[in-house]
Amino acid sequence: MSRSVRLFDLIQALRRHRRAVSAIALAEELGVSKRTIYRDIDTLIALGAPIEGEAGVGYLLKPGFILPPLMFTEDELEALALGGQWVAQRRDADLASAAENALAKIAAVLPVPLTASLTNAALFSGSSRAQVPDAIDPAVIRGAIRGQRKLRVAYQDESGQATERVVWPIALVYFEAVRLVVAWCELRTAFRHFRSDRISELVVLDEPYPMSRQALIKAWRENDRGGRAAAKHARDEAQTAARN
Repeated sequence: MSRSVRLFDLIQALRRHRRAVSAIALAEELGVSKRTIYRDIDTLIALGAPIEGEAGVGYLLKPGFILPPLMFTEDELEALALGGQWVAQRRDADLASAAENALAKIAAVLPVPLTASLTNAALFSGSSRAQVPDAIDPAVIRGAIRGQRKLRVAYQDESGQATERVVWPIALVYFEAVRLVVAWCELRTAFRHFRSDRISELVVLDEPYPMSRQALIKAWRENDRGGRAAAKHARDEAQTAARN
């Protein structure tokens, strides 16, 4: 392993730890000696990496440290290209454009030898199902999620029953053919999953929801009923794709 790769791996290891981590733990994780960790930490600090801590206590990388794009590996660039393709194929024009723009920005600053890994990748994203179009703009939902704003939606369930609800959107899940809005529903006083193609109208309300999105996501994940519903939807998607 070259020294530059080892320094990069050390930065990545520090980034994964949210709290101070000891040199011994880093050495075990990276398969090097404790003395090498001490030496490499000193080198990174001399190069400007914002690392706090000391020998015998532990080390912490301050948030906000950005690695130059040349530090991407070929596998990482292929993963970015594949992910960008998948997003660009979804029925969300703004998000697809954002994915293409992001990949173009990365390609513009990559060293020439690595550009091909991004622009001429041999990995492709396919689709086994026709996508269901939305009647509303998913960008509005994404904006409400970011702003932690309530939505008033006109929704029609699988049986055709129409209702108007006020919901607190916390996530938008992209499946192969459809998108699922995860939200707290004031009508049902519970977490619910709404297919975006069944939302005929929506209005972003000025009123923010009373809890942070992070707290709501945690509660949703801990809610067995919500977890089972999302899992069932994923299974249905997979089974339909397999049949087709």
